[in-house]
Amino acid sequence: MTIPKPSFTMGIEEEYLLVDCTTRDLASDPPPELLAQCEDRLGGRVTAEFMRSQIEVGTRVCNSIGEARGELQELRGTVAEVAGQFGLAPIAASTHPFAHWSQQSHTDKERYDDLANALQATARRLLISGMHVHVAIEPEDMRIDLMNQATYFLPHLLALSTSSPFWGGENTGLMSYRLTVLDALPRTGVPERFDSFGEYERLVNRLVSAGVIEDGTKIWWDMRPSARYPTLEMRITDICTALENTLTIAALYQSLLGMLHRLRTSNQRWRVYPLICVEENRWRAQRYGITDTLVDFGLGEQVPYGDLMAEILDMVAMDAEALGCADEVRHARDILGRGTSAQSQISIYTEALAAGDAKQTALIKVVDWLIAETVRGL
Repeated sequence: MTIPKPSFTMGIEEEYLLVDCTTRDLASDPPPELLAQCEDRLGGRVTAEFMRSQIEVGTRVCNSIGEARGELQELRGTVAEVAGQFGLAPIAASTHPFAHWSQQSHTDKERYDDLANALQATARRLLISGMHVHVAIEPEDMRIDLMNQATYFLPHLLALSTSSPFWGGENTGLMSYRLTVLDALPRTGVPERFDSFGEYERLVNRLVSAGVIEDGTKIWWDMRPSARYPTLEMRITDICTALENTLTIAALYQSLLGMLHRLRTSNQRWRVYPLICVEENRWRAQRYGITDTLVDFGLGEQVPYGDLMAEILDMVAMDAEALGCADEVRHARDILGRGTSAQSQISIYTEALAAGDAKQTALIKVVDWLIAETVRGL
């Protein structure tokens, strides 16, 4: 039997925080003209997010990582340009270094009003931003099969993306504090396992029939079959401050799916481990990012993250070449050398304190770096 080949087209969504260029605090009440001007220039590729201090962008369907690069350059650049007219700037970070969630308000839309009412304090704390990557896997059962296998690699992608070490002005000691906020919501975390797309649909329909959710968009797993597109949507990662890192993670995710599909055509597959194993690595990635170890469950021991990533890069090299994203995938080695956004933020903060700066001054220096890095290279 011939195994159908997915198109592997992609789309990327990013959520930015809007900061006041004078105070560097969040813009809790940005002018409505900001979003209106962005919509005039970008159309449906820009929308309001749950918090009023956020704005979300999404690329068109992209046939290559090169197309995605061009889209994100335009999207980031336009939001930055328009925001600048109002004395604001976007930052691509999953948490703000010192803003407090209690001082924010959610966007006045029926969907968000319902969400706030249903989730109460857990929703009011959602002062977090993420990055979602869609990759088209058109055959439905293949979408489920690849999700079951690709779940293993979610912690590896998270570690490479970390950008949320601060919360409410405190260094949390975690590289991705964002997930501790997100995990308070229902229907989050590592996805369930399914034998078929039909089994997944039956679960969604059961929840809908029970009145728990309206549709599959209310399932917020780290990876999920999209409810709107024939894609497998990766949702675990923090938003990357550097655009180049965003493209690397998107390309690496696309290549991992390409590798798993290639194995399937040879009647092979990646071993599916118990979810508790993936959850353990998820925690380690959240806590340490790329600076420590993850567990190699094939070996049954902890291995330095850099060694694991080197193995992954070797495994997907053929697929990255075929998908035209080899350069972006290889950039993962640069991230290992330079560190993630979370590492840079912590370094700026601790160096400022060591130089005698007050805590708030040190945090403002982190925001200044985030503002500059978000638009670097556009």
